[in-house]
Amino acid sequence: MNRPKLTLLTDLYELTMMQGYYVHGQTETVIFDVFFRSNPCNNGYSVCAGLDQIIDYIKNLHFTYEDVDYLRSLGLFSDDFLHYLSGFHFSGDIYAIPEGTVVFPREPLLKVIAPIMEAQLVETAILNILNHQSLIATKTSRIVFAANGDGIMEFGLRRAQGPDAGLYGARAAMIGGCVGTSNVLAGQLFDVPVMGTHAHSWIMSFPDEYTAFKTYADMYPDNCTLLVDTYDTLKSGVPNAIRVFHKMKEEGKPLKRYGIRLDSGDLAYLSKKARQMLDEAGFSDATICASNDLDEYLLHDLKMQGAAIDSWGVGTNLITSKDCPSFGGVYKLAAIQDAEGVFLPKIKISENSEKITNPGNKTIFRIYDKASQKVKADLIAFADEVFDPSEDLLLFDPVETWKKTLLPGGTYTIRELLVPVFRHGECVYTSPTVKEIADYCKQEKDTLWDETKRLFYPHRVYVDLSPRLYEVRKTLLDQIHSSR
Repeated sequence: MNRPKLTLLTDLYELTMMQGYYVHGQTETVIFDVFFRSNPCNNGYSVCAGLDQIIDYIKNLHFTYEDVDYLRSLGLFSDDFLHYLSGFHFSGDIYAIPEGTVVFPREPLLKVIAPIMEAQLVETAILNILNHQSLIATKTSRIVFAANGDGIMEFGLRRAQGPDAGLYGARAAMIGGCVGTSNVLAGQLFDVPVMGTHAHSWIMSFPDEYTAFKTYADMYPDNCTLLVDTYDTLKSGVPNAIRVFHKMKEEGKPLKRYGIRLDSGDLAYLSKKARQMLDEAGFSDATICASNDLDEYLLHDLKMQGAAIDSWGVGTNLITSKDCPSFGGVYKLAAIQDAEGVFLPKIKISENSEKITNPGNKTIFRIYDKASQKVKADLIAFADEVFDPSEDLLLFDPVETWKKTLLPGGTYTIRELLVPVFRHGECVYTSPTVKEIADYCKQEKDTLWDETKRLFYPHRVYVDLSPRLYEVRKTLLDQIHSSR
């Protein structure tokens, strides 16, 4: 798909730092990690999304004449630096966790290995893309879990924070588990199902409710869902819908996929009453869809109350992740290459222990219980470390180090999560389709224990450090402490 060029989608200080590196001749290769510190919505996991757009951004990363002229007009940049920008292209490596993978705090979702000016420039756009789509995919996954097998339709375009948020939010929602979207552009660009019914204005534009319903049914007999709450759901809407269903049968035009939609009122009570009315009229196969400011908490309660609802249209609270509107991903320097080509680990310290970074050139290994194929833990290690699943593996909490688990050899399996995406500036990764990513995401969630997937107080999946990485981190912290 054709997307706008995002080269200037960056914070000003990325460019001023780049000029500083340029002036001082800093061309060394560095490593930056993208990670987040806590799951949104107090969830037990997150869903990684947005890599395909990052790939497109990197492929098209260059400064046009117009870009350079605009930067010149700011009066901040020298002609030499602007000349450098006019020939800029990304020449580094990028490793990333594939979209749809379940991920956990502190582990790198994406790793950039590039000359420092290049690595600095791409920070803002990568965070913007990854943070937004991962947030919406995670929120959607919670809503899908609460629906317990019912279909979730993404209906949020008109409430999204702008066209891009609506478009890529719909994409992320499909990855997170939605069965379709109302967003027609998303349907076209990402080849995903588009779904919808009609508005109250359709009903109000006709002389009466029955005529509005019958007209709609005549036009769309293969997919007819009637909105029944414009006037009175149980006294008018449902009876008129039933009347239309009967009339279509009498005319020899039985509806193929049909039902009603509820958009207001007590959805548990109304759906159960409507279900009874439809069944008694002989339309037990008619579906009941609900909308109206839904989120995972309301879905959870409605399911507990026995609401007779088959599918759910979720808008505002999904597309904006209203109760947790940011993902919190950060981009931190992890290593700098010396003259001999060795990466020297770097660490950022903080008064808050959760903000202390993990140094060095790293990768992530996911550890599975061999019998159940459920996730046991994730292990952050140096990129050159190798683990043999036939040997015992000791896992320990990097903060509360007395918490240890010994996995006997042969009882676990292991896979590396980070995969190469760019090498020497060339893309070496082919993104799956959105449907393929969604299918993979569903498989990923099946590897989680039920305790991790629950909405309230989920079990935390441990993200541990390899002994070697732990010792390097500890040594760096001790060195900084002793130098004060």
